[in-house]
Amino acid sequence: MIKKTGILLVNLGTPDSASNSDVFKYLNEFLTDGRVIDYPWLPRQILVRGIIVPLRYKNSAKTYREIWDKDRGSPLLYHLQDLAKKVQSSLGENYVVEYAMRYQNPSLESALEKFRVQQVNKIVVLPLFPQYSSACNGSVIQKVQEITSKWLTIPDLKYIHHFYDNEKFIEAFVAQGNKFNFDDFDHVLFSYHGLPARHLKNGDITKKHCLQNKDCCATITEINQHCYKAQCYATTKLITEKLGLSKDKFTVTFQSRLGKEVWLEPYTVAVIPELAKQGKKKLLVFSPAFVADCLETLYEIRTEYLELFEEHGGESITLVESLNSEDKWVEAVCELVS
Repeated sequence: MIKKTGILLVNLGTPDSASNSDVFKYLNEFLTDGRVIDYPWLPRQILVRGIIVPLRYKNSAKTYREIWDKDRGSPLLYHLQDLAKKVQSSLGENYVVEYAMRYQNPSLESALEKFRVQQVNKIVVLPLFPQYSSACNGSVIQKVQEITSKWLTIPDLKYIHHFYDNEKFIEAFVAQGNKFNFDDFDHVLFSYHGLPARHLKNGDITKKHCLQNKDCCATITEINQHCYKAQCYATTKLITEKLGLSKDKFTVTFQSRLGKEVWLEPYTVAVIPELAKQGKKKLLVFSPAFVADCLETLYEIRTEYLELFEEHGGESITLVESLNSEDKWVEAVCELVS
């Protein structure tokens, strides 16, 4: 009897189309997750369904239409499909590779049901977020546990908690960076997805370390080993060392802030104008929190941040494409799950 292992690749989510109604549906599911907006249930529902989504969904749909491929649809989805196909080919017949989104489709329920029907021996779940956060990795893990807890036979489950320092993951991003001549750029940004500062503080069980000083995330220690921001800095350090970038050549920032509360700093939207005022004309931007290009890279960085940079005297922003389904990334995924 051949024992097969199920491999589940999970990314965040995407609307089924770029229509207003589908984006409305997607945002409601995404933002009412208690790990994303960690307010009590009733205030969260009122905030999301009564204020945030009604005010944002039409504009969000417009931005989705800017990046939507007329043949393949959502970049986040078709890159995931391509990745799963290549991983399946590389791993061979002893593995069953499926893919899913945490929010919307293809759903976690449908992917896990495929494993259940095929009676795989065990399931390895890889949330495709290099640096651990409760809002992403934690939400995927919790949802998989909720679904499988209802099965009469619960399979052997393994979760890849994070991979911010995985050597092959780092090498894959280095390979993307090496497609460029760094002498052609005045500065390099490593722009990571932001989180509310309270998410990090709530995760610090000591209540004595998180964001207590400007260098608390500079080095991974026993206390902050699960800290998203510390892992972002660690990823940057590993990539820049292999690229040979000196510390004065790059800056770490955090994007996608929502609302008025304090998020992780420095904000990308604050650093970009400052770099322009310093006379920087050409920026190269990595975004190593994303393993697939999506709204945050293809639109937020390439369009919104470019407009901001030009407003303050800058000339160009060049995005280092994410890993998508590049061969080195496929190798990294195969190593992680096997």
